[in-house]
Amino acid sequence: MRVSLPVAGTLAASAAVVAGLRLSFGSRSQLFGDFPYAGADAERVVALTFDDGPNEPWTSMILDTLAERGVPGTFFQVGRCAQRHPETTQRVVDEGHVLGNHSLTHELGSYLRDADQRAEVTLGRLALAEIAGVTPRLYRPPWLCHWPWVLRGIAGTGSQVVSGTFVHPLEVFQPEPRRLVAGAERAAAPGAMIIVHDGRESRGGFRGQTAAAVGPIIDRLRRRGYGFTTVDRLLGVDAYA
Repeated sequence: MRVSLPVAGTLAASAAVVAGLRLSFGSRSQLFGDFPYAGADAERVVALTFDDGPNEPWTSMILDTLAERGVPGTFFQVGRCAQRHPETTQRVVDEGHVLGNHSLTHELGSYLRDADQRAEVTLGRLALAEIAGVTPRLYRPPWLCHWPWVLRGIAGTGSQVVSGTFVHPLEVFQPEPRRLVAGAERAAAPGAMIIVHDGRESRGGFRGQTAAAVGPIIDRLRRRGYGFTTVDRLLGVDAYA
């Protein structure tokens, strides 16, 4: 079968775009610098991490589940969302979970310029510190964007960049909980940092399927012999500045 030159060129261009996206947003890509997606410890422990919150009532439902099962979580929160639900951000810290920074606004355009993305890091951290009384050192960039200037900017603020493994590629569309549980089982490995979303960017929205899946995820992984910890402990770094 012969492929015409225009079609071949289109296919090559598409392949190049996909490769570029994987290098820039892939959770395990290390091309542009250190982007830790797991701890080096070989113990059978994982960290459950929650992005894009707080987002009510779903974040509180997740916190209730973690409390019932005695599991610590790491919450990478968006500054604007925390300003809408400060009591939930405070609850995260009060209940012994780790609060991480996930930018101020979660807007992709802010990452096109170095000065803008540095402001996202510093202003997001300031917003969380004003609410919770702790200054997060852990920073997970939105969409796991780790262009070279993004990694340099994060490091320049004294923050520790964090990647991870998504629980399910279609979680944003809220598949039924059993699919999220199966995804978590596939993602689990010694030292894994599993990414779950209790919000959606800075807008919030329905996360009922995710909230319903957290308990079964914990139960399934425990049956497989896994324990639970937080990102700072997996990476051997300080959670707060």
